[in-house]
Amino acid sequence: MKNLPRCLSLLLLSAPLALAQTPAASPSDPLAPTLGVKSAAAIDQEWQQSVSKYDAERNRLLAEEKKQENDGPFRADWASLMKYQQPQWYKDAKFGIFIHWGVYSVPAAENEWYPRNMYRPDEGAYKNFRDHYANGDPSRGYKDLIPLFRAEHFDADVWAKLFKESGAQYVVPVAEHHDGFSMYDSGLSDWTVVKMGPRRDTLGELAKAIRAEGLHFGLSSHRAEHNFFYDGGRAIRSDVNDPKNASLYGPAHQWISEPGGLTNDWTYVSPAWTRDWLARDTELVEKYHPEIVYFDWWIGQPSFRNTVAQFAAFYYNFAVAHGYTGVIDFKDYSLNWKAGVRDFERGQQDHIVADHWQTDTSISDRSWGYIEHDTFKSSEFLIHQLIDIVSKNGNLLLNFGPRSDGTIPDEIRDRLLAMGAWLKVNGDAIYGTTPWKTFGEGPTQVKAGAFHDTDTKPYTAEDFRFTAKGNTVYAIGMACPADGKATIHSLGWAHEGGTLPIASIALLGSTQKVTWTQGADALTVTLPAGAACKYAYVLKLTPAAK
Repeated sequence: MKNLPRCLSLLLLSAPLALAQTPAASPSDPLAPTLGVKSAAAIDQEWQQSVSKYDAERNRLLAEEKKQENDGPFRADWASLMKYQQPQWYKDAKFGIFIHWGVYSVPAAENEWYPRNMYRPDEGAYKNFRDHYANGDPSRGYKDLIPLFRAEHFDADVWAKLFKESGAQYVVPVAEHHDGFSMYDSGLSDWTVVKMGPRRDTLGELAKAIRAEGLHFGLSSHRAEHNFFYDGGRAIRSDVNDPKNASLYGPAHQWISEPGGLTNDWTYVSPAWTRDWLARDTELVEKYHPEIVYFDWWIGQPSFRNTVAQFAAFYYNFAVAHGYTGVIDFKDYSLNWKAGVRDFERGQQDHIVADHWQTDTSISDRSWGYIEHDTFKSSEFLIHQLIDIVSKNGNLLLNFGPRSDGTIPDEIRDRLLAMGAWLKVNGDAIYGTTPWKTFGEGPTQVKAGAFHDTDTKPYTAEDFRFTAKGNTVYAIGMACPADGKATIHSLGWAHEGGTLPIASIALLGSTQKVTWTQGADALTVTLPAGAACKYAYVLKLTPAAK
């Protein structure tokens, strides 16, 4: 007979589970494969049992969530949430920093999905873990990397100063990735950065340092995907199968996804899981007051839809009650497109989008977290990407992965400082701007949609992007013209420039005079001799008084 108080507590966490279960693996071998042996309901109940010590705190958070969800201008229905308006600061900011840092930084191999892939025999991470960490012991797993994650050189103030120098206006550290290790002071888990590894609230330290630099603080949650993340471990002999590890590895349900996106995802998701997800994100908002909450794609899985609406209403109302407007960054169809900010992972747009949007991409070519022997996008590529995104009404959230000891690789630092130096000269054409009549001109095409950002070929001296601030227009040349002359067809009288009578043109960062002529077909600008146009240059067009 089960302990009655414990069972009642589990019922508060979830809807009733099916009683019928398939035969369990032999208790004499807790590592034995459980895929196809234990039912999804049985597996989920093992996870629920493993986290039931936190039932009281979870239920408290859910009660607070429900109260705030119904106290403010929003309600947990999409007709209400579609009335959301993005804050002006976010639309003006243009450039943010994303940080993927956690236990997965320890092996510094493959990518941030190392925790999943180390349980999949056909993956490089599987061999890497066995070669470097398992020591021939099949009971060893991801949990055994946690003591090696020490963050001994982490200094939040040093990080925040670099972010400020980069020209970024907001910063979004990952609070929890798919691995299930909380990079914050969670009262719902034993597996946290405060209770293990570094034994300090790194997220809290970052929040304080980032705000001290005058930057906006956000955070990201990738907890939803944890529901299935370790499913490979159930197919082999591993520590994922041992119920005593369920509070770290989660239910590790079999990921069942068909072509056609999340509407064809049939993975088992219990009501207990979505309630726990809601409680953990409520906790993050209550403890850290983020101005941005970024979610990865799987909150669009059908089982999450109602719970996501609950969170959105709670968070937006919480933000209003605390004097700010919150931002939810989401992917695909996870939210109604009017209810937050659409994010395109490693992707851009090929036209001006009316509703403000965001790209998130990584400085690394191969990973979101730190790995050794990595390759990186150039400073020029990143600056060009920022310019193109801003010209089309978007923001760039640029990611990097610190080392497990808390240091930032030189390649990352160099690129962030290069961006900051360019923005210090040319930031007037970026911050606080809106799209002009057309985003730009030139032969270089950008392929729209996620996962296409590196498909863009190098820009030429014929490529321009435009932004505006009030009546002022900025023409951004994406490469230096060999003859020192910029020919911009969109600004000719017979084109969009017909409604822009120009009084003066200045080259940002230069005090030298710029000469120009405006004809029917084009505006031709002669740049000052020796004009600095590293990466890109900006012409400020001041209109004549009407």
